[in-house]
Amino acid sequence: MDKIGQISSKERFLSSPQSIAAKKLLSTPRGIFLTGLIIRILYITFAHTYRFSIFEDHFTFGYEMARIARALVTGYGYADPFSGHTGPTAWVPPLYPLLIAAVFKVAGIYTSLSGWIILTINSVFNAAIAIFIYDIAARRYNRKVALWSAWIWALYPAAMQYAVRAAWETSITTCLFTAVLALALKMRGINDPSDTKPQPTTRQWLLFGLLWGLIALSNSTLLLFLPICGIWLLLGSPAKRAFARAAGSALVFLVVVTPWMIRNYRAFHAFVPFRTNFGAELYAGNGPGAYGFRYGALIGQPAQDAQHRLYTRMGELAYTHWRGELAKAWIRAHPARFTALTLKRFYFFWASVPHPTLPHPFGDWVRQITFCFASITGLFGLALSLRRHIPATLLFAWAFLLVPFTYYFVTVEARFRHPLEPLIVILSVYLFQSATPRRKSLR
Repeated sequence: MDKIGQISSKERFLSSPQSIAAKKLLSTPRGIFLTGLIIRILYITFAHTYRFSIFEDHFTFGYEMARIARALVTGYGYADPFSGHTGPTAWVPPLYPLLIAAVFKVAGIYTSLSGWIILTINSVFNAAIAIFIYDIAARRYNRKVALWSAWIWALYPAAMQYAVRAAWETSITTCLFTAVLALALKMRGINDPSDTKPQPTTRQWLLFGLLWGLIALSNSTLLLFLPICGIWLLLGSPAKRAFARAAGSALVFLVVVTPWMIRNYRAFHAFVPFRTNFGAELYAGNGPGAYGFRYGALIGQPAQDAQHRLYTRMGELAYTHWRGELAKAWIRAHPARFTALTLKRFYFFWASVPHPTLPHPFGDWVRQITFCFASITGLFGLALSLRRHIPATLLFAWAFLLVPFTYYFVTVEARFRHPLEPLIVILSVYLFQSATPRRKSLR
C-alpha cells in the first residue's frame, strides 16, 4: 500500500503543472541557456576562478587587454599593453579591452569583484551560444540534433573553459561568430517552414554588417571568412534588391570599424586597420628556435627585459614591423623549416597544442585525446553532411578552411579553435545520430 501511495504521489508530481512547465522550459533554447549560465556562474563562484594571480602585477588577469583597460581607466588612453608606460597601442582590437575598462571603472582595477564580473559576462555570451547552436542544428537537421547539441554545449566542461577561467575575448568572439552563422541561415531561408522562399530583409542585412563589425573589433582574424559568407548570401537572394541591401550592410560595417581606424591613424600616423602585432607574432612562430607554438607574452613584463626595452625605445609600430621583416628573412632562408612548422601548426590546431605546464604528462595526453576526438568527429560529420547535400554545409566547410588558415602560418593556441567548436558539436551529434546498427546477414 505504501509503495502504491509513493508511486501515485510521484506520478502526481510528474504530471503537475509545475513539473510539466519545467520539462517544457528545459526543452527550449531559453531553458538550456539559463541552465548553462547558472552552472558557469556557480563554478566561477565556488571554484574561485575570479581570483587571479598577483604574479607580475596581475598580468594573467586579462594579459595585454587588461593592461590597456588599466591605462584607459587611469587616464593614459588606449596604451601600455605590457609593463610601464610605453605609449599608444593597437596590439589587440578594442572591443574586449573597453569592456574590461568599464568593469574596472565600476568595480576597481584588478579586484576580485572585477574578475567575477568579467568572467560572468564571458559566461553570458558563452551560454548564449547554445541558443544559436539550437537554431543552426534545427534548421539544418532536426530538433533531436538541436537539443543534443545545445545541451552538450551547456554542460560540457571544455565548452565553458574559456568563459570561466580566462579574461579574454574568446567567448564573445565565438558567440558573435555563431550568431552571424545562425543569421545567415535564416536569411537564406534554410528549412524555412513557409512555402515561398523568404527574401532577406533590410534589417537582417544591417544586423549582418553590425555583427561582422563587432567581430572585427574583437578578433579580426575571422574576417577572412566574411567575403565567402557575404557572397553565399547574395547567391541565395533575388538580385533586384540584394546588392543595395548588401551595400547597406557594408556601410554599417564601416561605420562600426572606421572610428578605430581613424584613432590608429592619429596615434601611429599610418594606416593600421585593426591591430599592429602581426609582425611580432610572425617572428615568434617563425624564427630561431621556433617549434610551432608559443607560451607566454612576446614581450617580457619586467621593464628590464631586452625585448621590452626595444619595444619601448622603437615604438610599437616600428618594433612590430622590424620583427616582421626578421621573420620574412628567416622564412626565405629556411623554407623547409617553415614548411615543417606550418604542418606542425596544422596538426596542433586540430589535435591540440601540448601543454608543458600541466603537473603530469598523463593529464596532457588525455586532454589532447579528447581535443583531437572532437576534431575528428566534427570533420566526419561535415563530410557526411556534404555527402548527403545538407543545406548550408558548403558554407560551413569554408569556415573550417578559412578560420584556421592564418594560424597555420603564424602561431597556434588551443583557444584558436573555439569559434569553430559550436559547429564541431553540431556536426559530431549529427554524425552519431546518423549511425545505424549493421544488419546481420540472414544467409
